[in-house]
Amino acid sequence: MSETQLLYFNTINVNDLEDYYDANTVLNGNDIRIDLNFENTSIDQQKIDEINTFLAQIAVFDLNNKNYIQQDYQDDDGETVRLYIDHHLEILEAEELSSLIDTTKDTEDQKAELIEKLRLIRVGLYPENDSYFATFDYSLGSDLTDYLVVVNTNKDGNLVYMSMES
Repeated sequence: MSETQLLYFNTINVNDLEDYYDANTVLNGNDIRIDLNFENTSIDQQKIDEINTFLAQIAVFDLNNKNYIQQDYQDDDGETVRLYIDHHLEILEAEELSSLIDTTKDTEDQKAELIEKLRLIRVGLYPENDSYFATFDYSLGSDLTDYLVVVNTNKDGNLVYMSMES
C-alpha cells in the first residue's frame, strides 16, 4: 500500500513523500496549524500508525502541555515560562496588556492570568527525528508577539524539553 490517509491531511504516498505537509484545524475554538515534516522520501507503516495515533490525541496532549507549562512556571529552576511571561509584562503596551488580563490585580495574579491566555497555535510533527516527535507552539497571540513557548514531546506526548523562541 503506497497511499494512506492521515488525520487532518489528504492522502499521501508513503513511498514518494514530500518533505512538508500542512493542514489547519480548530481546537477548543482556536485555529491551529499542523505540519508534518519528513527527512526521507518514504516511511514505513509503523511510523504512519504512530503519526495517526499522535494526531488523534492532540487535544489530550494540549492539556498535558498546559500542565507542563504550569509546572515549569512554578518550578524554581524553571526558566522558560517565567522568562516568557516576565518579558511580555515588560514589553506589552498597557492597552495590549489590559486586553488580555486584569491589570488592576497584583503582579502574581497578572502572571497567572497570562499563563492561562497561552493558546496552542501550531503542532509540528517530526516522525523521523531522534530527539523529539512533536513541537507545540503556544502564544499570547500573533498580533501581540512573535515569541512562543515551545513544548517538544516524544511520540507518547511526554515532555522532552521546553523553550522560548521567536
